[in-house]
Amino acid sequence: MSIEDRFDDLAASLAGFYRTWAIYLGLELGLFRRIRAAAPSGLTSAGLATQAGCQPEVVEAWVRLAHAVELVEFDGERAGIDEEVAAILLDDQRPEYLGGQFVSTVVSSLDHEGMVEFARSGRPIGARPARYHRAIETLTAQDIAVFFQEGLAALPDLAADLTHGGRILDVACGGGRWLIAVATRFPETRLVGVEFEPDSLARAGRHVQEAGLAGRISIDARPVDDLPWPAEFDLVYFQDSIHDVPDPVAALRSAWACVRPAGRLVVLDWCLPESIDESRSLHGAMMWGIQLDQLFQGSRLWDHAGFANLFQEAGIGGPEMIDLPSGATMFVVQRD
Repeated sequence: MSIEDRFDDLAASLAGFYRTWAIYLGLELGLFRRIRAAAPSGLTSAGLATQAGCQPEVVEAWVRLAHAVELVEFDGERAGIDEEVAAILLDDQRPEYLGGQFVSTVVSSLDHEGMVEFARSGRPIGARPARYHRAIETLTAQDIAVFFQEGLAALPDLAADLTHGGRILDVACGGGRWLIAVATRFPETRLVGVEFEPDSLARAGRHVQEAGLAGRISIDARPVDDLPWPAEFDLVYFQDSIHDVPDPVAALRSAWACVRPAGRLVVLDWCLPESIDESRSLHGAMMWGIQLDQLFQGSRLWDHAGFANLFQEAGIGGPEMIDLPSGATMFVVQRD
């Protein structure tokens, strides 16, 4: 690349920064949702500001920015949105949903003022604020969609078993959204969620109550490496969480002890790239960016072999590894 081309390439990253913030504001303020609802006529920036309860000058600048970075359509008077863009940013029941990724990325970056000192000292941030855990809940909507539309397609026997009921344990359940989704789709199941982070624990209990599922879903506050249900569950599940727990090996060992004969332990997570070429891909760049934030908070991701090694260290044996179309991987072990 010439220096001019390299300049343009790097300058595009600055535009990408503002594009990310435009998406975050559009999601948090409901701007994309309101523009979509106004189709096909669209909305003026003044009308959008009124509907959102925001300052007209700020919304005018947002519309101009969102148009400049190809998030909305704007003819100088009214703003609209391409339906595919709207689906990716708003429809959280699709594997292609990225709205939660943008929210969690921006919220995570609010802690990054300490990143330089971390790089020098190696001392991670420790506890994240409650806003971080709430943002992660929006992120996991994509994981739930991946589980239902890709994971169950890859494990048809599991889908059939869930139809007939059974007991399910979600370890590090966060805000409980996966539990609610499973309970809704498979009404014969009984579920337990375990969570150790206080804000997530409170949200999980509240969400279960609001969904009217307290009779079928219980939320237990306890460390994830201390699970007192030997051989009681047909499915024990970690959704994008095993890398965040304080001791992943101990958590897997404790979880495996909860699996009854013929039951399954399933981990759904996202693996680091395993080659230089894979690292240079769009997916690879995102995963290394996420890894930097993980290290900052004292946790980490692994590649396929690294995740599989956790099972070996826990005394479980090698898992079946199923790569899904979205880029996620399921690690599955079934008891005899």
